[in-house]
Amino acid sequence: MSMLELGFLSFPVLLVMIFMRAPIGLAMMLCGIGGLYFAMGGSNIFLSKLKSETYSTFSSYSLTIIPMFLLMGQFATLSGMSKSLFKAAESWLGHRKGGVAMAAVGACAGFGAICGSSLATAATMSKVALPELRRYGYSGGFSTATLAAGGTLGILIPPSVILVIYAILTEQNIAKLFLAAFVPGILAAIGYMITISIYVRLYPDAAGTRERVPYGERMRALLDVWPVLLVFGLVVGGIYLGWFTPTEGAAVGAAGTGIIALLSGNLTWRVFVESILSTATNTAMIFFIILGAGFYNSFLALTQVPQELSMAVANSGLGPWTILVIILAFYLVFGCLMDSLSMILLTIPIFFPLISQLDFGLSQEHLAIWFGILVLIVVEVGLITPPVGMNLFVINGMDRSTPMIETYKSVMFFVGSDIVRVIILVLFPSITLFLLPG
Repeated sequence: MSMLELGFLSFPVLLVMIFMRAPIGLAMMLCGIGGLYFAMGGSNIFLSKLKSETYSTFSSYSLTIIPMFLLMGQFATLSGMSKSLFKAAESWLGHRKGGVAMAAVGACAGFGAICGSSLATAATMSKVALPELRRYGYSGGFSTATLAAGGTLGILIPPSVILVIYAILTEQNIAKLFLAAFVPGILAAIGYMITISIYVRLYPDAAGTRERVPYGERMRALLDVWPVLLVFGLVVGGIYLGWFTPTEGAAVGAAGTGIIALLSGNLTWRVFVESILSTATNTAMIFFIILGAGFYNSFLALTQVPQELSMAVANSGLGPWTILVIILAFYLVFGCLMDSLSMILLTIPIFFPLISQLDFGLSQEHLAIWFGILVLIVVEVGLITPPVGMNLFVINGMDRSTPMIETYKSVMFFVGSDIVRVIILVLFPSITLFLLPG
């Protein structure tokens, strides 16, 4: 068996392991180590890779940003920011038809700006918003679908852990990626609110209404969200303005949210220890996936699979836009089966060199940033696409009284909104790039 055939054979083996519920990091590591063993003719030289790959992966200073952003999300959850965001959005929007659902989306967007994780955003906001949605007569499927969709804003609106990983893989500027993600993130929130407005007109019984809140109370609720604006402005603004590096910015954000949680009275010693342990556990999980992807991608590079795929596509006669659509469709389908981090780590080393060779009328830097945002959005859509969207299972686990099929029916409206947004951003790259200098 040739090296190239061995490389292609590894794909179905990896998928079988994933479908058998093997941890994705372990599956990629075993495929990588096993592939290197067979590629080297059974030689034990591959064992040296265990040392060198582990050291080269975890000696990267850029990876230190991940635990800092995760800790910032932990402290943000503890400080009551999620509740303040929802109450503020609800006071302004709640009296409208579908307004409480719109408030949940708005709160998810705000919380995503200081969390950086889709699953954490979905789980945290569900605890706050789900009881209110059910209290005001929102149907179970509509409520869970709204929160599942709103949770995806956590990985799009900066700071985002997935964007950090993409920046490291493609050697792009993290601050510019954060800036480029801002407008598509706002468009996502607006698109979801429009979707809610359409849904409640098609199904009037799916949503109730609540009383109008006086303007004085609205302003007081708005003032309660100042910590979110402070942390977001300090972290993202400080990184972009060059006050500190992304890693330093993440540390500042973690410290800031920790102080806010302490001042709010929610940060006891026991809770602090739990936050550190939870951050360590999630960091270890992410780092293990990164390590597994490192082994597997090293094996693929040895077999020349990425290079052969690039040459095959380049010689296929397909136009750049057709190739881009095929790649995005691939992400949309497999994003339903794999988590976003694993998808990025597995596919970017293969697809990014290919995209970099195509002419879209953009500079190499702008092309890399635009492609990264598109990939992030499409992977995000996979989180809410039936039957395996991970956010759907997170939300359903918090509201077991709602049949999953009801959530599936309602969430397709939000999936449609996402697909429309992807089409717009593909056709008009300037929407993503216009905030960038140069």
